[in-house]
Amino acid sequence: MWNIYGEYTMKFEFRPGKFYIEENNETVAEIIYTVGYNLISINHTFVSPNYRNQGLAGKLMLQVINYAQEKQFLINPVCSFAKNFFKKNPQYDYLLQNNFN
Repeated sequence: MWNIYGEYTMKFEFRPGKFYIEENNETVAEIIYTVGYNLISINHTFVSPNYRNQGLAGKLMLQVINYAQEKQFLINPVCSFAKNFFKKNPQYDYLLQNNFN
């Protein structure tokens, strides 16, 4: 999708258990999560090979963080990408269950 500045942007989609980006009806990036007891567990992160190294997984992670903040949930980073994201971004430590870092 092109914005008014001539920049290509992607729309973030949401359904229970999944934040994702689709293009031409194909999932190009996704974060799979579960929710229980006011806790979001980030279980899987995937970006299609053709879309890697564009920061899409990090942008999806920010969508999960926004969702957690809105719902006042804590986050349990289970998959390796989520764990690394939170290690590199300590400003979100307050959202982590048991202060993961």
